[in-house]
Amino acid sequence: MHASEALWGGRFEDSPTEFTQAFGASLPVDKRMWESDIEGSKAHALMLARQGVISEEDAASIRAGLDAIAAQIDEGDFEFDIDDEDIHMSIERNLTEAIGAAGGRLHTGRSRNDQVGTDARHHAKKLAAGLAHQMLDLRGALLELAEDKFGVVMPGYTHMQKAQPVLFSHHMLAYYWMFTRDFERLQAAYAAADVLPLGSAALAGTTYPLDRHFVADELGFASVAENSMDAVSDRDFLLDLSYACAVAMMHLSRLCEELIYWSSNEFGFIRLSDAYSTGSSIMPQKKNPDFAELIRGKTGRVYGDLMALLTTMKGLPLAYNKDMQEDKEGVFDAVDTLGNSLVVMTGMIRTMQVNEDAMRTGALGGFMAATDLADYLVGTGVPFREAHAIVGRLVLECEKQGKTLQELSADDLAEVDEHFAADALEAVDIDKVVERRTTYGATGHDAVKVQLEHARESLAADTNAMAD
Repeated sequence: MHASEALWGGRFEDSPTEFTQAFGASLPVDKRMWESDIEGSKAHALMLARQGVISEEDAASIRAGLDAIAAQIDEGDFEFDIDDEDIHMSIERNLTEAIGAAGGRLHTGRSRNDQVGTDARHHAKKLAAGLAHQMLDLRGALLELAEDKFGVVMPGYTHMQKAQPVLFSHHMLAYYWMFTRDFERLQAAYAAADVLPLGSAALAGTTYPLDRHFVADELGFASVAENSMDAVSDRDFLLDLSYACAVAMMHLSRLCEELIYWSSNEFGFIRLSDAYSTGSSIMPQKKNPDFAELIRGKTGRVYGDLMALLTTMKGLPLAYNKDMQEDKEGVFDAVDTLGNSLVVMTGMIRTMQVNEDAMRTGALGGFMAATDLADYLVGTGVPFREAHAIVGRLVLECEKQGKTLQELSADDLAEVDEHFAADALEAVDIDKVVERRTTYGATGHDAVKVQLEHARESLAADTNAMAD
């Protein structure tokens, strides 16, 4: 395409080379925003007519032409041409070829700078809402699992060393609340994008009597940008969405890490469905948690998407710069990766089998009732630090003899310290160890029942909010 044929080519004598034309094009990336671009242009045309900037007839022709293009794209009959550079010019050129001079009046009062900002925000809202719905599905799966396996005891860890026994439900609910925060971050990203830049033109506003609030209402934006320079150069909303994706992927990766080692022969706490496992090309016995590993691996790329956009934006003066064309590819990758990962994780959670016996056996090892023995001594008047030392020596002796705390007799305990009486054996009963954790948010049965109730309430409230 010669420069004179481009929609911006009036002041050019020479054209970009075929290579530089392709190098500068964003159409392969931003064409996925076609629906937002068309909706924005329809609203803009309607407003121009209401304000007397263009005729009602031209506005009707423009809107009908845009509907026809939308139908073509939706049916796969629209031909995207790399010479058009981006989705905005692709649609405008095809519109003008279809309806004539009226199509050339569509761009009155706007620039690609405020147009792309509008498209990106409109599209980002859809992306954030879609991810939020998928996050609800995962939270629901975790909550169902926590309810179904209520009462199952498993080892809790710190530093990957056995620490204290917890309910498996409590462990799953820890992830439920992580993903609840991710849901809230996606809602915040939606709110950050819910501001209309259209009407800011290139950077300074326009001389046409545009009604920006009318366009905001037509497109469903909550407010209108206050400053035209900020409006066309702001990509914070994309950073917010990328950040929400990165944190959610981090939470998914942490859960994957646990599912990976829980499914190993060394732990045997869970069995992943065959649908979420693969085998080895050489070792017939292998059942590998590949999909959990892939989510864990893809997390790093989503981190990179966030850092790429932060780095792109860090040195840009006001207002618009072509660097900002690089804002969407990483965001779209982050959104796609999180969306696919949520689908996989939800499926893994719904189909995995829990080995309750293996979890309980794991909770009986590792001297996980040691803290409760120390607390028992505190109850007899022994200072905690002294009690800590006494039980520490007891654990050391058990290790030497190859015994667990549950295998000790009342006499064994009494030999270690005179403050141990017969009822000290209750301190090492795993079920009672769990049950004694009664504080708000703890792992005891009553506390977890309260937590489950609050989780059900939060899921219902968020589901209803999304429905609205």
